[in-house]
Amino acid sequence: MEHLLGLLIIHVRRGVNLAIRDVRSSDPYVVIRMGKLKLKSRVVKKSLNPEWNDELTLEITDSSLPISVMVFDKDNFSLDDKMGDAEIHIEPFLDALRMRLDDVPSGTVITSMKPGRDNCLAEESCVVWSDGKVVQDMVLRLRNVEHGEVELQLEWIDIPGCRGL
Repeated sequence: MEHLLGLLIIHVRRGVNLAIRDVRSSDPYVVIRMGKLKLKSRVVKKSLNPEWNDELTLEITDSSLPISVMVFDKDNFSLDDKMGDAEIHIEPFLDALRMRLDDVPSGTVITSMKPGRDNCLAEESCVVWSDGKVVQDMVLRLRNVEHGEVELQLEWIDIPGCRGL
């Protein structure tokens, strides 16, 4: 626990216009990886626009490590097919957390990031103070695939007794 900064909850909301990997559809799921940590969402059968609404929690010890987001098609009799990937850097999100914004009205945009060559954002992503916590909604454009996007939300949880930010 001495190296733990806190917990990052990744709300894996949904996929949009994902690639077909079976005959007419796919059975997609998301894998989140950071360093040696690996988490998986549930599989949504026969959908190119899956609604996962899963919460995956990462223990953050090194905030400089990128978070890898990979989408796969679940196959029963062969290796799962890749459906694209993206990468998240959480430093801008953590910088907003360090501001300690307790007196800010809910819904206040703290900072925003625009899509660019240095990120996988499909549209502008805002870090917002919402109901006493900092959250960031993002739409990630998947790479290494014909098309597809994944919608996520980041939320931070401070753990008492941890090193913290």
